[in-house]
Amino acid sequence: MRDMTASPEMPLVRRLEAVGFRAWPAAEVAYDGSWLIRLTECHDSRRLNSVNPLDPSDSRDIAARLEKASRRFADYGRQLTVRQTPLTPPALIAHMNEAGWQSFAGSIVMIADIPPNESTDSIEHLPTRDIGRFVDARVQICPGEHSAKAALTEIIGAIKPEIGLFVFEDTKIGPSAISLAVHDNDLAGLLQVAVAPEKRGQGIATAIVQSSLRWARLRGARQAWLAVETGNQAARGLYAKFGFREVYRYVYRRPGE
Repeated sequence: MRDMTASPEMPLVRRLEAVGFRAWPAAEVAYDGSWLIRLTECHDSRRLNSVNPLDPSDSRDIAARLEKASRRFADYGRQLTVRQTPLTPPALIAHMNEAGWQSFAGSIVMIADIPPNESTDSIEHLPTRDIGRFVDARVQICPGEHSAKAALTEIIGAIKPEIGLFVFEDTKIGPSAISLAVHDNDLAGLLQVAVAPEKRGQGIATAIVQSSLRWARLRGARQAWLAVETGNQAARGLYAKFGFREVYRYVYRRPGE
């Protein structure tokens, strides 16, 4: 496994972790030392149901704390999951490795400068304020998420920073692309970017990301961040066109069978 315990940009890693938690809030948040435990009964998102260590030096009583967290997860009907980032204590990583914990769902956190908008200071596509409309579009583009419709509505409604909900529509198929931009001071996060399968490869993803970034720039953001699955080469290629670069990676860990 790639070593993620060290990073030349640890202050940036800490900041991106913090804005990431605000951008996708869990229903229940608890701390065990510097281990942030996030649980959400209504949605099975890994990011919303994971232990997130935030201090590489906080490695006391690892076995006991994992057992305590496991009981908390079990109360929610969830399997204990640790999100391993550069902030995860090396001793915890060693413990999981020795115990045969599985690694899965690797992602890359990226950042890019948002270029100034054109002199008109306007954007062609304005975000909607209708969370229901956005969620309906998400479910239509990603049918497998229909059961999570109510949960997505609740999660998006709980986001505290300013949000821009972008929905592109086609007269024939309805929603063709979506993007959720979260403006947090001088940073903007891009989440939930998706394009209808029949509209991919037509430049729509580029257009909706561009609209999201222009909106964020007008709101005061100067840099944008996002997380993309390691194996999603198409998305990584898209984001590279906008100047996104890798800052760090993370994976999820669970106890082996």
